[in-house]
Amino acid sequence: MSETFRTPLGRVRGHGSAKSGTGHFIGERVSSVLLAFLAPWFVISAAMHLPFGYEGARAWVADPWVAAPLAVFVLVSLHHMWLGLAVVVEDYIHRPVTKMALLLLNLSVCIALAAASLFAILRVSLGA
Repeated sequence: MSETFRTPLGRVRGHGSAKSGTGHFIGERVSSVLLAFLAPWFVISAAMHLPFGYEGARAWVADPWVAAPLAVFVLVSLHHMWLGLAVVVEDYIHRPVTKMALLLLNLSVCIALAAASLFAILRVSLGA
């Protein structure tokens, strides 16, 4: 006899796995692996340029070998934040209207931060 963890009511209603969380799970794991490499690079590289002040930081971001990974770091970080906060909202907020409002706010803030960050990086790296 095969044992199951589903309740009799769950078997009658046919409720099982929603089959929708795999992509979300993989996205979180891929972004965290990328951040495992990008975050130490960012911290060490930025710390090496701290003594040079504002102009040193500007020169650091203006370097194309820094601007590209910095942009990737920002985008991956914000994507990871978006996915993580969405999971928290979906798991702990139960009112549909509040849940939808918080999910839209989460997405809006991440998009606004990505746009502002990329604009700043491009502006400094292109010398404007």
